Amino acid sequence: MTRTRSTASPPTPPTPPTGTATAATAGRRKGIAGRRSRHPAPGQAPWRDRPLGRATPWLFLLAPLALLVTFTYVPVGNMIFYSFTDWDGVSPDRNFVGGDNYTELLTRPELFKVFAVSLYYLAASVVQIVVALYFATVLSFDLRFRNLFKGILFFPYLINGVAIGFVFLYFFQDGGTLDSVLSWFGADGDHAWLGTPESANTSLAGVSVWRFTGLNFVLFLGAIQSIPGELYEAAQLDGASRWQQFRHIIAPGIRPVLSLSVILAVSGSLSVFEIPYIMTGGATETSTFVIQTVKFAFQFNKTGLASACAVVLLALILLITWIQRRIVPDERVDLV
Repeated sequence: MTRTRSTASPPTPPTPPTGTATAATAGRRKGIAGRRSRHPAPGQAPWRDRPLGRATPWLFLLAPLALLVTFTYVPVGNMIFYSFTDWDGVSPDRNFVGGDNYTELLTRPELFKVFAVSLYYLAASVVQIVVALYFATVLSFDLRFRNLFKGILFFPYLINGVAIGFVFLYFFQDGGTLDSVLSWFGADGDHAWLGTPESANTSLAGVSVWRFTGLNFVLFLGAIQSIPGELYEAAQLDGASRWQQFRHIIAPGIRPVLSLSVILAVSGSLSVFEIPYIMTGGATETSTFVIQTVKFAFQFNKTGLASACAVVLLALILLITWIQRRIVPDERVDLV
């Protein structure tokens, strides 16, 4: 039996409607024309070199620059101007007195004694950095419930400072929470934690450690997690311990963030306000330079002298920051 070979041709695919083909062709032509239009014609300047192209970045920066100038540089300029007047903060009269406010500030040693209180907060800042660095290093490795501990450490920083002041005011009062807890362990109760300058400043500094450790912890944790994981793997293959990994990998990798934390610690210890103002109001020798400045402005109506205090504090912070940058420059660290 012979087979006959079929001579039928394969079916042709259906052709799209004329309107659809025309639209697709027009779309492709439009796209090609759009890509060609991006390139300037011969002899024509690129779009970035045109006046509108050069002005576009400044148009985007106009709003943030206006806010920065309005709410930062203009108030600073007004503060410097007020520091050379005897303005009381209410009357429209602002008599120019020259440098009398600065002379009074520098010739009254009791006005600078409040900086001794900042030493308590500076020591507390050292504790903050050490504790935050320890927990950031430990929780950067794979541990159980590490996300829970991260939230617990960072949570105090999210609470309002006024609320923290009232909470710890009851915590440290005579016969309060702290005395009740200590009595469980056989310690005598009813301690005047805020009654003497030493215990009061130590207690207030301890509150600042509890509140601001979370900020340093997040900064350190982010810096540690930005270090490439291949370095840890190579160190583990070489038999490096956790301490050796911290010393040779983590510590050099977070040096810029550590420098930033030191700057924040120094400036923060000089400008403490919320916690001592809420808890003691500056009593029992717990007044800071900022509390003293606020009292000059709103209690004694000496806005000119208060402005001079603020200018001196700003100059001190800028000077300390500059010295710190000169001693420990912010060098680029290349680990790989």
